[in-house]
Amino acid sequence: MNVLRVRVLLAAFRLCHNLHASSLAVTVKDRNGELVSDAVVYAKERAAISAPAKKRAVIDQRDKQFIPYVTALQVGTSVLFPNNDNIRHHVYSMSPAKKFELPLYAGVPAEPVTFDKEGFVTLGCNIHDWMIAYVAVLATPYFQITGKEGRVLLKDLPPGQYIVEVWQPSLKGAPRQFAQHVDLAAKGAKELLFTLDLKPDFRAKRAPRSSTGGYR
Repeated sequence: MNVLRVRVLLAAFRLCHNLHASSLAVTVKDRNGELVSDAVVYAKERAAISAPAKKRAVIDQRDKQFIPYVTALQVGTSVLFPNNDNIRHHVYSMSPAKKFELPLYAGVPAEPVTFDKEGFVTLGCNIHDWMIAYVAVLATPYFQITGKEGRVLLKDLPPGQYIVEVWQPSLKGAPRQFAQHVDLAAKGAKELLFTLDLKPDFRAKRAPRSSTGGYR
């Protein structure tokens, strides 16, 4: 099969997929009616789970913070942890979904970390206690993270039945407690509203700036 024929078949597949794809708009609020940011919204197919895609992501370290604060990725994704500060960091996780450690380093580690198990991972730095970030490792490719507007749009969903869940670092309980079921028709569009129970967002306070160098 020549290259031109492959390209034609791929274009036809994408066209057919887009003609039948559905979309799902999701708004996330807390019990006080406030819009919620940093919430991972994901749709799981009830009939089957999509095969993991081999991808790569980046979680940066700048100004003694992890960027972004919340990352969502598919199972099997490898993540690079570049250190763009002028001091060394010590990145680690003790979460059951992924335990790893990157001892004190500067620059970019030689090897990325592969997140090969579904679950939610908390990242920290042994040197800077306030450096906290989260990774949602998902078995589905259909996910987005809310911004300040508390809303996402999941696009290009094949028609079918889905379980939609939301996870946020301050969530009380498990995502399945708030799960909603939705049946998407071809070229359909639906909206969902999630109201979450959230714990207070008590983040460790950042150390004051210091002109003495060291690890601050």
